[in-house]
Amino acid sequence: MTFPRPNPAPVAGAGTTSGTFRRRGEAWYGSNDVASFIHRAFTKAMGYDDDDLDRPIIGICNTYSELNHCNHRLKDVAEAVKRGVLQAGGLPLEFPTISIGEVFVSPSSMLFRNLAAMDTEEMIRAQPLDGVVLLAACDKTTPAQLMGAGSADVPALMVTSGPMLNGRYEGQDLGACTDCRRYWTEYRAGAVTADTMRELENNLARSEGHCMVMGTASTMAACAEALGMMLPGGAAIPAPDSRRLRFSEASGRQIVKLAREGIRPSQVMTREAFENAIRVLHAVGGSTNAVVHLVAIAGRLGVELPLDLFDELSRTTPWLANLRPSGKFQMEALFEVGGVPLVMKELEPLLHGDCLTVTGQTVRQNLAAAPTVEGRGTFAERIREVVASRAQPLDAEGGLAILRGNLCPDGAVIKHVAASPNLLKHRGKALVFGSLAELASKIDDPDLDVTADTVLVLQNQGPVGAPGMPEVGNLPIPRKLLQQGIRDMVRISDARMSGTSFGTIVLHVAPESAIGGPLAAVRTGDEIELDVPNRRLQLLISDDELARRLAEHTLPAPAYRRGYGRLFLDHVLQAPQGCDFDFLLGDPEDARRAAAMSKDLRT
Repeated sequence: MTFPRPNPAPVAGAGTTSGTFRRRGEAWYGSNDVASFIHRAFTKAMGYDDDDLDRPIIGICNTYSELNHCNHRLKDVAEAVKRGVLQAGGLPLEFPTISIGEVFVSPSSMLFRNLAAMDTEEMIRAQPLDGVVLLAACDKTTPAQLMGAGSADVPALMVTSGPMLNGRYEGQDLGACTDCRRYWTEYRAGAVTADTMRELENNLARSEGHCMVMGTASTMAACAEALGMMLPGGAAIPAPDSRRLRFSEASGRQIVKLAREGIRPSQVMTREAFENAIRVLHAVGGSTNAVVHLVAIAGRLGVELPLDLFDELSRTTPWLANLRPSGKFQMEALFEVGGVPLVMKELEPLLHGDCLTVTGQTVRQNLAAAPTVEGRGTFAERIREVVASRAQPLDAEGGLAILRGNLCPDGAVIKHVAASPNLLKHRGKALVFGSLAELASKIDDPDLDVTADTVLVLQNQGPVGAPGMPEVGNLPIPRKLLQQGIRDMVRISDARMSGTSFGTIVLHVAPESAIGGPLAAVRTGDEIELDVPNRRLQLLISDDELARRLAEHTLPAPAYRRGYGRLFLDHVLQAPQGCDFDFLLGDPEDARRAAAMSKDLRT
């Protein structure tokens, strides 16, 4: 794999006080005033000299943490980025921000995504940076950094830690955490022993990096690449692979070029770029969480992404990547056959090819160098096992669908490519759980009144109700049904679920139940109809009865009365608006001006 090596010489008319714009670092260090005098003095106290301060100042925004397995690799990645920055004539300065690990943070990592985004935004804006390399990995750190970078609007690009190596056990590939859930289900059913589970603990996750299936971390890395905020090919390189470090070094060289040219996130992350990312999301069978995250990132730039846009693009985008949990393979296989560029090459007629990217070139120009299948001999067969052609897709429609109906007037999401086909049109009686505690106390009761046709419903797990919209939407199958061989049921909630999960699971029901959404009106025994082909989710009661129940609904007491939790509850938006804070949304007029500047730059 080769990476771009930009000319370190400044672009004419840019990066100097006599050019068309002045770098931010020059304003901090190059003025004849007391502030710049102090800035220079204190920076020289760290061992830097005037030659250093004349260079583009490149921040390395690092979410490394010893408490976050997914981001643990970023210490080495940061060193590789620094080498690239130095090679291109920049000065790399690393700084930390909040690190959120999905499996370690309580009560939910989503509760802290906005805090991480605010941290990223303010630290970029507050410091003398001409450009920023965003280092992320686990589910929420990637969207949080893109949100913050979009708001700060300083030249930036993203580097992720990369996926773990495949787990291995008794001759089979394992994927975290798809197989965590699969084996735990079998353990609950009594089909797997405790000794086997202990063996799996030692074999499931065998390297640093984020989950190696097309979970949320892999999905958001793919979306970052499709948005144009990552150099081509970066999303799928395994974390321990030496090419991950070489890619990071190339990214360090490229950010210096972006800083000199003044190419900013608002010029890259346009409405058309988000449409490209949504198409890639559908083509790879990506995580439902991406619907929330992409809306939030776009909102920072004043770009609106209505849920109906996701469904419209799903209807016209084929599912191509045969990746777990929806398919057969994992991220190592995707990297081997060509990564996200191969997927985008297949989608090229559907993409906006004139979108600017952090290479300084357009999507169309980048894809001209992307791998193709033609002329690859017998390897072409392997490629087509992993990534299908647009002419012969895995499915004619994309991986996600948006549902509407009286149960979700503002929308709900389902990953139908990971669902049971026989359940995509289903009518059944609801079994309602009002809390996680109630779910835990009842789900394995042998006397539970439940059948395979029952629709499991979980309330009060949305942005406000949980709070933080945790990944609990993949409700466990009752043990009595597991012992009968049942492995999937229709499940509905206002929560999220891990992108590594699978099943016929309806998520992000909006408005959420805790603020009086229709989900709060569901009672055990009510009939619910799911019709994914027609995008409907309906509670089969009369409008009058629904209104009566909602009028009697009592809002729960707030989970927090102080601190960040109180701020979150007071200002969080609903899932269709990205669960960002209302006061952090961008200005659409600013976004339009940025789009116009982007077009001027390309021409």
